[in-house]
Amino acid sequence: MAHFSNIVLCDGPDAPHAFDTVPLQPRHGDLDRCCPVCHGHGQWNTAIDLASFRSSRTVCQFCHGEGWVETGKDLVGVPDVVMAPEGYPMWVVRYCRPENDGAPVTARAKKGPLAGPVA
Repeated sequence: MAHFSNIVLCDGPDAPHAFDTVPLQPRHGDLDRCCPVCHGHGQWNTAIDLASFRSSRTVCQFCHGEGWVETGKDLVGVPDVVMAPEGYPMWVVRYCRPENDGAPVTARAKKGPLAGPVA
């Protein structure tokens, strides 16, 4: 049975309904300030139904979904997928220096094949 819907498309974080029902991300560790793109949310709606509040979201590429950014010289963890020695893909966290623009420094594997959040 069809239900009433009022779908609104958001073209970016500046759209009027971009952050409806999107919670603020908690600050983890030494991340210094709120992301200037997503304003601490880490993601925003690309489409939202204002009747049922179902939504499609996109992850902020500036802060990688954290909502907070590092302004100093500390290493920043970035989620990535690599091939395990056993031949299956698995999630890892790459640590990079902010001034190297994403150049990998080291990686720490999470447990299990593709364990962890899927963006």
